[in-house]
Amino acid sequence: MKELTKAEEQIIQILWEEKKGFVKNIIEHLPEPKPAYNTVSTIIRILEKKGFVSHKAYGKTYEYYPLISKKKYTKVYFKNFVHNYFSNSFQQMVSFFAKEEDLSLSEMEEMKNIIEEEINKQKINSHE
Repeated sequence: MKELTKAEEQIIQILWEEKKGFVKNIIEHLPEPKPAYNTVSTIIRILEKKGFVSHKAYGKTYEYYPLISKKKYTKVYFKNFVHNYFSNSFQQMVSFFAKEEDLSLSEMEEMKNIIEEEINKQKINSHE
């Protein structure tokens, strides 16, 4: 799966949120200054070529919708992030954020609780 540019990501985020939309509707959700209609249309066509978006035709008008879920893209993007910045080590990534990001005690406790919950789920699943 290819990584998206910031502009592509901005548009697919809107489609994930709205489930579908015409170019005009997508532009309405973009921040000021609004890009030109042709610019947005071009970016959507690029997203189609990359396999992220498809469309339904209504005459000469197209309604676009996402083919890739936000969850699936996030998972792939995050794996690439960990690979590129933390040598494929989730442990290094967690360590970095715990040490370098000035996390509060409550944030670290929350991370610890999430990890402990997942450990317990895996223990239960491995015994079934």
